[in-house]
Amino acid sequence: MSKPLLTATNLVTKLFTDSGTVQAVDGVSLHIGHGEAVALVGESGCGKSMTALSLMRLVRPPGRIVSGSVTFDGTDLLALSEREMRAVRGGRLAMVFQDPMTFLNPLMRVGEQIVEAVMLHQRVGRSEARRTALEALERVGIPAAATVIEYFPHQLSGGMRQRVLIAMAISSKPTFLIADEPTTALDVTIQAQIMRLLARLRRELSSSMLLITHDLGLVAEYCDRVYVMYAGKIVEEGDVFSIFANPRHPYTRALLSSTLSPDRRIERLTPIEGQPPNLVTPPSGCRFHPRCRERMARCSVEAPPDFAIAPSSSARCWLYEEAARVSAP
Repeated sequence: MSKPLLTATNLVTKLFTDSGTVQAVDGVSLHIGHGEAVALVGESGCGKSMTALSLMRLVRPPGRIVSGSVTFDGTDLLALSEREMRAVRGGRLAMVFQDPMTFLNPLMRVGEQIVEAVMLHQRVGRSEARRTALEALERVGIPAAATVIEYFPHQLSGGMRQRVLIAMAISSKPTFLIADEPTTALDVTIQAQIMRLLARLRRELSSSMLLITHDLGLVAEYCDRVYVMYAGKIVEEGDVFSIFANPRHPYTRALLSSTLSPDRRIERLTPIEGQPPNLVTPPSGCRFHPRCRERMARCSVEAPPDFAIAPSSSARCWLYEEAARVSAP
């Protein structure tokens, strides 16, 4: 594989709260190549969004990136000053957040918010920035963009606000886009429109994308590779076909068995037993072992390493210790 565009290595982010230290992102390593669409999937609360915020260096107190590295196109992002990071964030590295009303200023017209971003990253005047903002709104399929550019966020529907966020993200033609649950709280029709839009823009800009979601249907349709996350850790990695056709980790299998699929008949969905762990006091050993139907005695005392099963597949599970040993060169 060619040199990745973005690589995170042993990334650790913790939240220091009055109730204890939350191990939100615990030794996460991932890589995303040029032009790739990669998914990060898992249950709510497993650390997906915190991973995205860590990659963007947007973690705020009581959270803090404790260790690890994030390299973007040869640059160590964690070594940059905040001023240097602002030049990268929102420019070549952009993010679409899951809740537009949280990240759009309710007191500013949407056009002005895009204009500010353009002026910051492209060093152009206000009139040129406004033309760029209008083009971005038109590009994301907003009708009557010349009128909408003057609207405040509360005057737009949820789907339109999400398109405004996407327009803001692509206004500087990023080479890498993080989409954090971009279809949350949208109806099914609008979800499909937003995902088709992101896929089209990614092709037009020749950019890479990290899609953070719990919707496996979106992953199957729009992504090349998948990272499966559980309780702050990556437990499986593989290409989309391998993950869906032959999931390795018991957690991945449990996710798929609890999800409807249009290509196979399911008489009854099988829920995952138990609840996700408290990340202040996570279980010893494998964090999934209290809920795992395939657990062994050692699973409760020894945390498994990440076993390479095939050139593009790995799983953090003791079931594959022997397979990894056999496949090792």
